[in-house]
Amino acid sequence: MKAPVLVAGSANLDFVVRAPHVPAPGETVLGRDFATFPGGKGANQAVACARAGGVATRMLLALGDDPYATVLEAALVDAGVATHIVRAPDVASGTAFICLSDDAENAITVAPGANAALRPHHLPSLFGVTHLLLQLETPLDAVASFAHVAHAAGVHVLLNAAPATALPPLLLQDVDLLVVNEGELAALAGPGTLVAQMSRLPVPCVVATLGARGCVARRGGELFLQPAFRIDAVDTTAAGDTFCGALAARLAQHAPLADALRFASAASALACTRLGAQASIPARDEVDAWLAAQVEAPDHKAALAAYCGITGSD
Repeated sequence: MKAPVLVAGSANLDFVVRAPHVPAPGETVLGRDFATFPGGKGANQAVACARAGGVATRMLLALGDDPYATVLEAALVDAGVATHIVRAPDVASGTAFICLSDDAENAITVAPGANAALRPHHLPSLFGVTHLLLQLETPLDAVASFAHVAHAAGVHVLLNAAPATALPPLLLQDVDLLVVNEGELAALAGPGTLVAQMSRLPVPCVVATLGARGCVARRGGELFLQPAFRIDAVDTTAAGDTFCGALAARLAQHAPLADALRFASAASALACTRLGAQASIPARDEVDAWLAAQVEAPDHKAALAAYCGITGSD
């Protein structure tokens, strides 16, 4: 399938328990509802590309030969994602164990399983691909290889540097756009204001997601601020993944960066109002309709600028 966005990454079956709060170390919490949802950062982002972004999407992933694999593959196909699957028959498919608190916070433990079987030589043809979206739930050497091959072929490389880990300088040289949250940004760039941290990273464009505050991007000498939309959050599990997938889709559709950030923020906000990872990701027409009804207050942008350390001289 010819598709402008290729996502290479993880797929997990999420085991989710709702509880009053996320347990502290050594604490046992009596939970309530239990459910399973298709998830994994890579698969979530691929679904967001296809469903929320409305762009033709392919995904490279590794699955075991088990019932979980059937569920994960079906969820991608149902979302309109074309799959390129590496089979790891002697390993279980990836799983994640999630405690979701009443205030919509979560604690997540991932068992990579078959995701660890993804290797550099598994990258499929890049014919027709304009954007490659990567994360860090698969082996780092494979991620670095995928980025290098794509960059050399003229494909735009987007990396969501999550979960946080040290990144080889050569990998960053092959990244066109880096998406990080505040913790990941600090791990990569050290202390300082958000603007100072982003300026230290040798990447053409850096986007920092700031949870309920919104996001900020730095592209060369330009700064872009997108305050968060006000919602009543139910589950934030796939918020960042929805943002990344929707952002990649809009950029693949040649949207200006400011417009792509606004669209991705809206898709992410809508996802937070629903339970589950992929199950929470909205469709493109939902995002467009919801976004058309939003009015952003100027003081929200001023507050976000101050939080990021942006002064009048920036």
